[in-house]
Amino acid sequence: MESLFLLLPISFLFVIGIGVALYWAVFSGQFDDTEENGKSILEDNDSNHT
Repeated sequence: MESLFLLLPISFLFVIGIGVALYWAVFSGQFDDTEENGKSILEDNDSNHT
């Protein structure tokens, strides 16, 4: 029972941290153009390499 007094606040902080990270990722533009990133893997574009 005593361990719950330690584990519950720690898990609550983890949940808050994950929520903040997700909020930052969504609103900073991390997921704006997922189509272009997916297509860039399939295209064979070696012109950037010397």
